[in-house]
Amino acid sequence: MADMRTSPIADLLSDTLNLPTPEKLPTGLKFPTWVILDVAGKYPSRAPSNPLQQLVTRADTLESFDKKIDALVGAPWLHGVLVRFGDLEVGGATAWHMRRSLQRLSKEKRTVAYATRLDMLTLLVASGSGELTLPESADIDVTGFTTEITFLGAFLHKHGVAFDVSRVKEYKSALSPLAQDRMDDFDRSQREELLASFEAEWVRDVAEARGVSGDEVLSWLARGVASANEAKALGMIDRVAYEDELIGPGTRPFSSVAMALKPKKTSGKGRVAVVSVVGTIVPGKSRNNPLPLFGGVQAGSDSVVAAIRRAKKDASTKAIVLYVDSPGGSPLAADLMWRELSTCDKPVVAVMGNVAASAGYYIPVAAKRIVAAPNTITGSIGVIAGKPVLEEFNERQGFRPERVTRSAFPGLYSASSSWTERERDFIDRSILEIYDRFVDRVAQGRGLSHERVNEVGRGRVWTGADAVKIGLVDELGDLRTGIERACELAGLSYDAPVWSADPRRSFELPEVPKDAAALLVPSILLRERALMMLDASYQIR
Repeated sequence: MADMRTSPIADLLSDTLNLPTPEKLPTGLKFPTWVILDVAGKYPSRAPSNPLQQLVTRADTLESFDKKIDALVGAPWLHGVLVRFGDLEVGGATAWHMRRSLQRLSKEKRTVAYATRLDMLTLLVASGSGELTLPESADIDVTGFTTEITFLGAFLHKHGVAFDVSRVKEYKSALSPLAQDRMDDFDRSQREELLASFEAEWVRDVAEARGVSGDEVLSWLARGVASANEAKALGMIDRVAYEDELIGPGTRPFSSVAMALKPKKTSGKGRVAVVSVVGTIVPGKSRNNPLPLFGGVQAGSDSVVAAIRRAKKDASTKAIVLYVDSPGGSPLAADLMWRELSTCDKPVVAVMGNVAASAGYYIPVAAKRIVAAPNTITGSIGVIAGKPVLEEFNERQGFRPERVTRSAFPGLYSASSSWTERERDFIDRSILEIYDRFVDRVAQGRGLSHERVNEVGRGRVWTGADAVKIGLVDELGDLRTGIERACELAGLSYDAPVWSADPRRSFELPEVPKDAAALLVPSILLRERALMMLDASYQIR
């Protein structure tokens, strides 16, 4: 790449492609032969609908990333793209999506990935480029996938805190870290199988990209590659070089050529609506605070239902794509969203992001077709209920709760005492009813028997690749795949316009819960008797 040497690279100033597209660059500038595409951050699926939140987050999205890729593909004056990696904080499905996008670019242009730090998911994304370069001092952390969970049961018990838990069924482990002092056999087995499936898909993709066998890629993990030179010798990368050795006078940052790049053309009389369900599923309105300590991102049933209705009523919308990236949450909220989708007379295609589990799987079964990435975490068809019990803690501290009630179940939600036999029976009946309804929804939507759904359910977690094999998902793909399937079902061309269906467009600031309970869980969920939820410890890196 001797034609790529130049002065320091300007920072990326803008990622928008919704600008005028003149036939030539501003006066005095020539078309570059190479463009630098910066890749860093979390890459949520689509930009938030709230304009003020767009200003606050200013984050690249998968939507904007794909627009950039499409525009670069269509630039006849462009020879190649230097994909410069920063800190990439994405989940497995997002990484897989980005890899596919880079592969699409690599078929049309020469692409060179440059990274100063290489971990498992960065390597997966970078493998979509034609070439991979690291500096000699690169930090390499390609040693395999891990999931870790800290059990607090013994610690809490030491301080007089216990937990009452009821679950359907044995693999449902959302409250286990609080109630137990170690991982049980069911949870361990499903985590082991989840990691094995993650690894198998990763090995296959990387081996294909690097032109080596799967066994050779596995040997990299077992060996522990310690340096860029070693990575080059093993075939993990193509070249050891610094950034200044890769850029030349014909190179420009993406921001400087954005106005000269033509957006992908759309055609046709109909369009596709995308409705997003991102974050913890809760009743009421969606809350999009990006800070996990203040509730994080929450998908509210009122907001999602309003978005679905907007898409249903829009005359030009011929199909709906439901994008889900959620660990679950409220059974009530999930059922209300499911109901609105199930009454839609337009074809609905569901696309799963990094996680679409428990209540996050409940909603997509209303769709005609479900698409997931190989490393999407899904399933978890189960229900759990629980509460902290502070009886011993109160005794130690001299706290003395006293109750006056006319309820037959006075301690149902109280932390001052354990469930009585009568109360536990009530909880067990409640969550079993929710589980049976969950199984019924899945059986109805997926065309499976109740017995089969129960067999693959029981709270068990699956990867997207395994979910296809057992009938919970139709095919492997990403959001682009889902949009294409929606176009097929609606009789639209693949270049049909796509729009984000939102309940409203307002200038409200992000909401910050005022109560301390939001530090552990969205406070609105504390009113739920039971949860369909996957715990955060299933994040795999």
